[in-house]
Amino acid sequence: MGIELVNRIKPTLKDFHHPYLSGGWTPNYSEFNATDMEVIGEIPRDIDGVYVRNTENQINEPIGRYHPFDGDGMIHAISIVDGKAEYRNRFVRTKGFVAEQEVGHSLWAGLMEKPSRSTRPGWGAQEWLKDSSSTDVIVHAGRILSTFYQCGEGYRLDPYTLEQYGTESWVPLDGISAHTSLVESTGELIFFNYSKHAPYFHYGVVGADNRLKHYVPIDLPGPRLPHDIAFTENYTVINDLPLFWDPEALERGIHAVRFFPDIPSRFGIIPRYGASDEIRWFEADPTYVLHWTNAYEDGDEVVLDGYFQEHPEPANYPGAPPGYERMMAYLAQDLMAPRLHRWRFNLKTGETKEERLDDRTLEFGIINQRYGGKPYRYAYSAIPRDGWFMFTGLCKHDLENNKSWSLDFGKERYGSEAGFAPRLNAKSEDDGYLVTFVSDLIADRSECVIVDAADVEAGPVARIILPHRISSGTHATWAHGEDIRAAQARHAS
Repeated sequence: MGIELVNRIKPTLKDFHHPYLSGGWTPNYSEFNATDMEVIGEIPRDIDGVYVRNTENQINEPIGRYHPFDGDGMIHAISIVDGKAEYRNRFVRTKGFVAEQEVGHSLWAGLMEKPSRSTRPGWGAQEWLKDSSSTDVIVHAGRILSTFYQCGEGYRLDPYTLEQYGTESWVPLDGISAHTSLVESTGELIFFNYSKHAPYFHYGVVGADNRLKHYVPIDLPGPRLPHDIAFTENYTVINDLPLFWDPEALERGIHAVRFFPDIPSRFGIIPRYGASDEIRWFEADPTYVLHWTNAYEDGDEVVLDGYFQEHPEPANYPGAPPGYERMMAYLAQDLMAPRLHRWRFNLKTGETKEERLDDRTLEFGIINQRYGGKPYRYAYSAIPRDGWFMFTGLCKHDLENNKSWSLDFGKERYGSEAGFAPRLNAKSEDDGYLVTFVSDLIADRSECVIVDAADVEAGPVARIILPHRISSGTHATWAHGEDIRAAQARHAS
């Protein structure tokens, strides 16, 4: 097949000088199928699965100021098996995408504008946004689930062909948040949502059969902005953190995010299928956390690892274009200063303990998901570029021995969240590969980079040259081929 241009969306966007519509964030409009791509090195023959990444791509001239999380979702997927790779990318055909394609212009204002500037009712916790399904991506029950930043409907696609199945039927009225969690050992999907109306938060579980099994309300003191969720073998860990919409501004219809340092962080621990009154709340130092790496049980304690922000509300970004100072600050990881951190919640005494695991600015951590919810040794963080929502390399952490190793992608080369692909018949936790997409701004191309997880400093064992340079984006995942095929076979029967 080689490289096949399947489709190209015609943009109406006029201004590509915006800092997040240019450079590494230049949108994509072409959809490809590709095989027999150029390979530098050799694709491993001992992995089988699909690496999937979500990106934001603005098509039409925005209504007012543009935020990079407003762009339409585009899924990039590369399947690897028997030493061969096949790549596809497609826009997610959301309801908002289809509506704007029909009229040829933007219908919804974004995160930086007043809701009243949208011309149609929208989706999510902010209520007037377009559900662009451009934030996270996971593979559950044999299909991709693509999700939106502030709660959306959830869209399903085939992980190999990117055939689209529309919205997920079990999603509740308040939607699902960007981050869901897959329990690989059981096939369950854990999710949550949040809103501006009481009880402000719901938590749920979907079975391996893709049917809703559990859904309960969780009372919070008011509207909150949780972003991620964690789980252990028996519990789910939710959070109520002191960064949320200013209540006084919200009464005036203004969605202004503020950090309240006098309010402690709260963590709720609930049995996976627990009722609302079974939740146990723990207090901790005030912070905000975008992403957790893992959680597990250790005797009477639940251990939670994630990225503690030293400065959840950074000052305006110096040198930003007028009107974008605050947006750029909230995207500059070096200003928010997320640090790999550990919380311990004692279910017997109610005590919380905290410790720093790494003093560097790091984010977007992943693990070997076969150890999700279980005691684990290795985590892999992305290394941010100062001032930008872009990543210059990867850092492997040995959490047992307090060691780390890093890989730099190279000059003007920026990667994305990696996925961990275990070797077939893997013998240890780090027996596998890190897979990610890297964009080279000098060579004007993107690559799928495969790195031996046991020796990240050795650099890539393979670099697969993609048909085009893809836009920087947010989240990605690795899904095992055996699991996908088994789930699809059950679905077909």
